[in-house]
Amino acid sequence: MKQIHYEDIVENVSVMCQEANYDLGNDIITAFKSSIKTETSETGRNILSQLIDNANIASSERVPMCQDTGVAVFIVEIGREIMVTGGSLTEALNEGVRKGYEEGYLRHSIVEDPLSREKSKDYNAPAVIHVELVEGDHLTVHMSAKGGGSENMSRLSMLTPADGIEGIKEFILKTVEEAGPNACPPLVVGVGIGGNFELSAYLAKKSLFRPIEHRHPKPHVAKLEKELIKEINNLGVGPQGMGGSTTALDVKVEIAPCHIAALPVAVNLNCHASRYKTFTL
Repeated sequence: MKQIHYEDIVENVSVMCQEANYDLGNDIITAFKSSIKTETSETGRNILSQLIDNANIASSERVPMCQDTGVAVFIVEIGREIMVTGGSLTEALNEGVRKGYEEGYLRHSIVEDPLSREKSKDYNAPAVIHVELVEGDHLTVHMSAKGGGSENMSRLSMLTPADGIEGIKEFILKTVEEAGPNACPPLVVGVGIGGNFELSAYLAKKSLFRPIEHRHPKPHVAKLEKELIKEINNLGVGPQGMGGSTTALDVKVEIAPCHIAALPVAVNLNCHASRYKTFTL
């Protein structure tokens, strides 16, 4: 059985938290550049150019690309042949967040109690952690710095099977349109369909870890993704809600089996700063 030490996880998580906030992924930068060529609004093109400049400044000067440095969200794939030594996996992830956010001068945004609004005593921890058990002897950690503005505009609806594909589309389009400028478009739109109440939300979140333009392997789901991109960009919300033809950079859909009487659909919006990093030990 392969052993992975607690401190190795802490150090890698610390680095990834900072890199997620300093270095926007090449897939997002490429999407910005492609969108400039097709954006119909001059204001929209200017905003997209400014977003590229902002990302370049953040990367070169090692400063956050946005003042909201997000909630640390993890999806962890742990192999059956892995043993974490020196401490627990959960605590290693949280200590990495504390270390990375504090040493990187990233904003501490977590309250301990959602009702009293008392600030967490841990620096931007605890994180939101999802663990998936997989085959093999590797530990893969996916991390997203998820901003509050786009998260607040996310929605979930328990549709019925009779609503069908058109009902699903109507709900997604309504969510994006009502979000308007508040989710900081151009967006990456994550959609979870099926499962149940909580699983659909997780699927929507998980879809956001997929790189831009990586289509779902099932053709009918990939077709839905492409249709939604077109229909969302026809809404006219545009970059930063100032109008235009680039409201979404991409739409990603994940599906799961569900009850015959159910059709849960979750929409998890991500702002233009779609910040995620991955490492494997």
